[in-house]
Amino acid sequence: MADAVLKLAYEVSRVTEEKVALIDDVMRRTGVLALNARLEAARAGTAGAAFAVVAQEMGSLAGDIRAISGDLREAVANNIEKLQSAGSQIQFELRGERFADLARSAVEIIDRNLYERSCDVRWWATDSAVVDALANGDGRSLRFASERLATILRSYTVYLDLWVADRKGRIVTTGRPDIYSSAVGADVSGTEWFQKGMATTSGDDFAVCDIQRSPMLGSAAVASYSTAIRAGGARDGERLGALGIFFDWAPQAQAIVEGIGLTGEERESSRVMLLSSKNLVLASSDSNGMLTETYGLRHEERGRGYYRTADRIVAFARTPGYETYRGLGWWGCIEQVQRLDE
Repeated sequence: MADAVLKLAYEVSRVTEEKVALIDDVMRRTGVLALNARLEAARAGTAGAAFAVVAQEMGSLAGDIRAISGDLREAVANNIEKLQSAGSQIQFELRGERFADLARSAVEIIDRNLYERSCDVRWWATDSAVVDALANGDGRSLRFASERLATILRSYTVYLDLWVADRKGRIVTTGRPDIYSSAVGADVSGTEWFQKGMATTSGDDFAVCDIQRSPMLGSAAVASYSTAIRAGGARDGERLGALGIFFDWAPQAQAIVEGIGLTGEERESSRVMLLSSKNLVLASSDSNGMLTETYGLRHEERGRGYYRTADRIVAFARTPGYETYRGLGWWGCIEQVQRLDE
């Protein structure tokens, strides 16, 4: 609707200018004729006196019409400018609201996905094979736990690996020892995921870290979830160690930012992003800046909104969280470069 209003305003402006220019041309020619008529009347002397009066009136009439034409051009131009301004504002607000909704949709989709990850880590930490790997610590228990983790990974393809660490922070078994061979035996006691996982107060709790690259997982970007593995798999059991699960971030997040419902034309001029609470680019539809670019989002403490810069519109929405997953304060963000006529 706003696009139609703007196109109509531009067309009215064009047609008005064209027609007023034609009137100006006719009046210019009329003025020239009136001048010539007065000259001829002057040559005719008294015989041309009456005609001189007519010529004078023709000149006056041409002047009046030129004045009216000028007033019309000015009035139309002023109102067209107001109409264009109103149409541009309507277009900006409609697009801003729509993009803000799409930005929220992007961050909601990823948080719903990550909520499932929080469920996975709490569930798998109670698996008897995982608990026995730490409770017994013998080779047979560790191998069985590894086989169990490998079975999970074959079904849940969004994970790179699953690690079991003892209470000292040494990884004792994993689901993919053949692929990530440096993991088993590694000391992870200083890592955020292990420390937060061991600090959980019950089996109902979990820990999540912002997206980071993991050297032991081929420097892949991962979302790390963890919780304590407890004696007997009990909710309040003694903490034996921690389970860490590592979500393969890049392909999952890329599919979300590329799949947001923009038109083909909008997609060509837009960038859809997921941003951390500190505006670090976590994913971008143009595949640029992941974990290296800090985007200059101006949310001004608003949880949702949009604004305009010199040549673009930026819409944003903060995650509302999902179920028991409160999220990490991430943002969905859409930036669109504007055409000069918008």
